[in-house]
Amino acid sequence: MQSQDVVPPSVPSSPAGPGVDVEQAEAALVEHYPRLVRLAYLVLPARIGRSRRVLTAHALVQRALPRGRTPAPVIPAQSAGRHGDPGYALVRLQVVRTALEAGRPLRRAAWPRRAQLPPLLPQVWGLKLFPRPGGADELALDQRLSALSGPARAALALRGLERLPHGDVRALLTSAGVTDVAAALDEADRVPDSYRLLESPEFDPCSLQARPTDLLRRRRHLKAALVGGAALAVCGTLVGLPGDGWGPDGAAAPPYARNPAAQAALDPGKLTRVPPDAWKTSARTDFSVWPARGRLTDDRPLLRRALAVWARPGRTVQVAATPGTPSGGPAGPPQLLYAGTVGAARVVILYDGLRVVRYAEPADGTGGAALDLARVDGAGRAGSGAVVLSRADGNVRYLTAPWVREAGERDLREPGSGAMALALVDGVTSPLAGPASKDGSCTSWNVLELTDATGTRLLTDLGELVPARLTAGRPGAVTEASGAKALRTWAPYACSLGAVRSAGVRSVNAWAFAEQPLPGGGSRAEWVCTRAETWRGGGARVLAQFRTPGARFGVVAAKAEDVPACGEREPRVLAGVLWRSEEGTWYLLAAGSRDVTSVRAEGGVEGSAPGSLLTLRAKKGARADLVGRLEDGRSISGLR
Repeated sequence: MQSQDVVPPSVPSSPAGPGVDVEQAEAALVEHYPRLVRLAYLVLPARIGRSRRVLTAHALVQRALPRGRTPAPVIPAQSAGRHGDPGYALVRLQVVRTALEAGRPLRRAAWPRRAQLPPLLPQVWGLKLFPRPGGADELALDQRLSALSGPARAALALRGLERLPHGDVRALLTSAGVTDVAAALDEADRVPDSYRLLESPEFDPCSLQARPTDLLRRRRHLKAALVGGAALAVCGTLVGLPGDGWGPDGAAAPPYARNPAAQAALDPGKLTRVPPDAWKTSARTDFSVWPARGRLTDDRPLLRRALAVWARPGRTVQVAATPGTPSGGPAGPPQLLYAGTVGAARVVILYDGLRVVRYAEPADGTGGAALDLARVDGAGRAGSGAVVLSRADGNVRYLTAPWVREAGERDLREPGSGAMALALVDGVTSPLAGPASKDGSCTSWNVLELTDATGTRLLTDLGELVPARLTAGRPGAVTEASGAKALRTWAPYACSLGAVRSAGVRSVNAWAFAEQPLPGGGSRAEWVCTRAETWRGGGARVLAQFRTPGARFGVVAAKAEDVPACGEREPRVLAGVLWRSEEGTWYLLAAGSRDVTSVRAEGGVEGSAPGSLLTLRAKKGARADLVGRLEDGRSISGLR
């Protein structure tokens, strides 16, 4: 990060400064475009999503030009930064003002402002753009920023990114329309040690990564557009037919095609229902042998609405699908797993051999519905232990498999605290508290503990329909995370599970692959690799984490996606980290799994050592490439 500019003592700024022509403002915008876009990105709320947040930040800056000659506010600190350019001061004020407007929620009684609507330009079709991810510190700061109000985020960005003194921040926020500036400044003061991270790539919307949008949904939309005219005509005809409309289908979209297979899939009377004891004699132990449970399994109107919404979700339906999960309707009659009332909602759980689907509607009969789909193909006994029934007030209820005997709640951060029993009524658990956090810091991570005839397993809620299984140990020889040793391994790294939320994760394994003596003492640091496997096979995420003695949490030293390292196909890993001793000396520490016979560092730090451990003196900020040699003579690269 650049050193802070020296600014003269702040003096009261006048409400208006010299006139600025549109050409002068454009020159300032183009020259300082990356800084202005970063400022807008920091002020925008995180709830709109990273991809839309990036495009909105660019749109706000590009629309910040005045229409003619406009008086610009005089900010004294600008004389030492951006060369006292009144054009820059004017554009920056407009960016802050419109970013604050964009963060306000839409209200029915008020006409929306232009900044609150999705940007017309720039637009990107077929791709999702988002900044490059940072480390654990940047992730924690982003969580803290998301908890702040818009004016507080603007105050923090103006202080840390623009280097404005207190008086100038107050004057600029007032000019931007903030009514309670003092409250915004006080709220920003509660975010500790944040300024040094504001120039991190995590918050740079000009240096982006790209991923494709939902390819299957895009293909379906294209096909739907080709037959849109015919579908509209059929729908108009069906509307006029007496007694045969789509009213019984609830929130489902109008039907545009009728064929025997589609009609069979929408018939509640043809739903597959498994006998209660089928799992005891079946050769398979997965979702296919779950019986239908709940008090509403005979509510045909409810079941028909669930099937119709699954096949044709309307505009008022909130649809969520895990990555790689097809969102189309069932090919034939699915299997009924549950239908009942949970809290303030009526819930239906269905299974079609590939996906588990949850339909939920308000129990009071008001409008709106939710549809969640999760891919579960290949789920065995361990992967089909539970399904999320509901989330409310930070608590989760699960529907467990028929073979589950006991259920409990355990804090993964406290391995010695034991498990608290959860009541099981017809397979439904009592509420389980989700992971708790205060001020963006992870204070606990509660997991579900299930016991059956084959043992005890731990499952964690990662914001999806099916919880992820937790294991520990060397890939290829993993054990359930419910044992005492596995619990101690997981405790410092439980909060890193937040990095794999909403990624379609099937299981997460923690492997303590090395211990390394620290320079200057007899203490030893721990290296742990966590690997999150997905239901779709691709997209696995790997984190190499480093923890010094006495530290409450591990530090992410390296991360990777779609690599075989730390997995059953490639049960080996190599990673490094820059570490500063208590004396202030910097070292490059690197460690590999036990089959690594030598480690070499190249680039900013040069050196090598036999065995799986490497310790070299280094300089702050140095970067090095790691190469390891395996027992069979092959080489392995370090995770980055």
